[in-house]
Amino acid sequence: MINVSVYRSQGGLSGFEISGHAESGPYGHDLVCAAVSAVSFGTVNAIISLCDIELDIAQGGEGGFLHVKLPRHLEQETLSKARLLLEGMLVSLQTIENDYHEYIRIKNM
Repeated sequence: MINVSVYRSQGGLSGFEISGHAESGPYGHDLVCAAVSAVSFGTVNAIISLCDIELDIAQGGEGGFLHVKLPRHLEQETLSKARLLLEGMLVSLQTIENDYHEYIRIKNM
């Protein structure tokens, strides 16, 4: 099971944590894990590239863990852009959860 925790502060998304494995298929052919990885890493890369900020990122050594947090004290415009990208990620993950709820669970913290 993939567990996604999304963190909110001051009225918007401030970060997320993803842990676990879907195990919806054999290693290397797990479409749910691939989708979650693509959405989450794509969002991280988009925030870094489009917002020009360094995120607080922690990853598990063998995969199955990603923790990302926005830095404090961002300019309002940059914070708004980063939060919008995180909200887009959440919508994509919720779409995956709707179709594959036995493999992924999202919690708002």
